[in-house]
Amino acid sequence: MTGAGSVHVDTGTDTVLAAVTDGVAVLTLNRPQRRNALHPEMYEALPRLLERFAADDDVGCVLLTGAGGVFCAGGDVRDGGSARGLPDGDREAQIRYRAGLLTENARIVTLLHTMPKITVAALPGAAVGAGMSIALAADLRIAARSARLIPGWAALAFSGDFGGAWFLSGLVGPAKALELLIADKPVDADTALGLGVFNRVVDDPDLAAAAMDWARVIAAGPTYAFAGTKANVADAQRLPLPEALLSESERMVRCSLTEEHRNAVKAWLTAAKTRSGVNREVSELT
Repeated sequence: MTGAGSVHVDTGTDTVLAAVTDGVAVLTLNRPQRRNALHPEMYEALPRLLERFAADDDVGCVLLTGAGGVFCAGGDVRDGGSARGLPDGDREAQIRYRAGLLTENARIVTLLHTMPKITVAALPGAAVGAGMSIALAADLRIAARSARLIPGWAALAFSGDFGGAWFLSGLVGPAKALELLIADKPVDADTALGLGVFNRVVDDPDLAAAAMDWARVIAAGPTYAFAGTKANVADAQRLPLPEALLSESERMVRCSLTEEHRNAVKAWLTAAKTRSGVNREVSELT
């Protein structure tokens, strides 16, 4: 999903690739031989890169995808980490310790969800377990027609991680989310589109180009205004209307003070004059 003008970014690991093209930061999960299952190096690299791109004024959109025709198979169960018992000692303390480590690893979804840039997940194939959570944490999702969402936790007698239930409940409502998570059956792309979980579905060969085209439009801005819009939508899910209106109004005023707003007004006025001139010409001809 990168072009000739891409600037490659050193990620410090082969498990994650990164490049910036036309204001779009593209992050690629790169363990195709393991269906892009999460790896300890990803837990360090992805948050670091997301924080970097969040602060980079040359980046207007972050696009996350997976190599090898798969998005992400979730946690790598084969490493045996989840099957380890607790050592002798304070059981509850050990549980809290492990929960803290898992929460730290899940910073990936927190950053995707809260960073001021619009984030897009492009799914070339299956997103399973924590991989599904990561896809749902992005602001927007575009998927290949063969893509699937697979909760996967129940099959391993897990309750879920990386915010999967939180994100899915916000998208489809709590009852439907619980139904999907307990059923633990693949959700195909067209069904996900109908549920509002996917924003766009395209034929498999078209995914890379369609995702980049969409991300480029978003990256072109107005990025400051988009950040405010993202915050408004977040507030709508957690604040009562009076509080949301106050925050929304403050963001509106801040937008009015930006250079991108002034440039947008100039462009709008120029277009309005052009439209007015065309209308006069049509009126004279008729």
